[in-house]
Amino acid sequence: MERSLVGTASAPMPTINDPTAVHPTLRHLEQLMAQLLDGVIVVDPAGTILSANDAALRMHGVRKITDLGGTAEGYAARFSLRSSDQRELKHREYPLFRLLAGESFPDLVVEVAPVGETETRWVHQVRDVVMDEDGGEPDYLALVISDVSARFDAEARFAAMFRSNPAPAIVVGQQDERIMQANPGFLALTGFEPDQLVGRKLFSLDLLDGLPHQSVIRERLEAGEVVPQTEAELLTATGVRRLVLFAGQPIDVTDKDALLLTFADLEPRRQAQDALAEAERHLSAIFEMAPVAMAVTDDGDRRVVRANAAFRLLTGYEQDEILGRTMDELFLVSNTECPIDTTDSEPVDQGSLRNGEARLLRKDGAAVDVLLSTEKISLKGASCTLRVYQDVTERRRSEQEL
Repeated sequence: MERSLVGTASAPMPTINDPTAVHPTLRHLEQLMAQLLDGVIVVDPAGTILSANDAALRMHGVRKITDLGGTAEGYAARFSLRSSDQRELKHREYPLFRLLAGESFPDLVVEVAPVGETETRWVHQVRDVVMDEDGGEPDYLALVISDVSARFDAEARFAAMFRSNPAPAIVVGQQDERIMQANPGFLALTGFEPDQLVGRKLFSLDLLDGLPHQSVIRERLEAGEVVPQTEAELLTATGVRRLVLFAGQPIDVTDKDALLLTFADLEPRRQAQDALAEAERHLSAIFEMAPVAMAVTDDGDRRVVRANAAFRLLTGYEQDEILGRTMDELFLVSNTECPIDTTDSEPVDQGSLRNGEARLLRKDGAAVDVLLSTEKISLKGASCTLRVYQDVTERRRSEQEL
């Protein structure tokens, strides 16, 4: 930042206690300072505090200029300053002393408290101004102070929430897409260390893969727009990717435009779904290879949804002739699947049935005596009935011959 220059004429240096001795230029400056929202403290090259507007006094919790200490040394005796990272500053690091030493510090942030207090009372953003006549030795020096306590309080609250939130999250800069922060939940999910992420670009790290519309996501990030919930494959430190659901929203609690990206881990759900699918494949294989004829009907419309090889062999029907049809359609009229004796067993449609005697006709018209057992099951969330047919035709024929 270039130092601002205000020309003055040579004159004896004014004093605080003699208002009539104040140089007209300084008096005009004080009139201007009184209208400013920013605080302004004016000192001479020797470190004497010459003037301070009401805003500067409020930002230090005092009412009179003398309460600032009168000099740079007096100020340091009354106020304790810390850096933005909570480090206690030495007196030579105070903005007033750096100003007197000829240093320039645009937008320096310091935490201020009365001496003896441990809690920060105000957060100031300070910049320097040097006023001289012709580019030579300065006539006056000034600190311009902005009270950014509210912003830093909001940032502190956000930082505390961000760190304690168990949901994995990162903060990404809007313009450069660089990762600014990663919370413990995100580090635990991915296995990365903070220094492996902070300062790196989100997409150059290839953190997110499998995005349905990556260009649209990037445009929303750069524009500071809400990113709707989107599934993606998140890279971990081991190189393995995890299925996640993430969303983004702009936040206004950092010193630059940023977005908060939050993540939900869907990998356990995917693993459970994969395990369920694997189990269903195993059951389907067992069902298909079972030596006993079996079929599954939907309880809603009573249509066949599955039939194994033994059932096709028993009935003489092909798979495409079975699926989607009811038992009544398969076994018409005399072929209808019907228990011969139901006095000791419940009807098929009302629940379990064990070894109920029944007769059905094959596709070629041959009669088949069977023992029918049924059980209610759930198949892909639908209520169904498993039907098991044991061919006892030969046994019945032998009994009749005897």
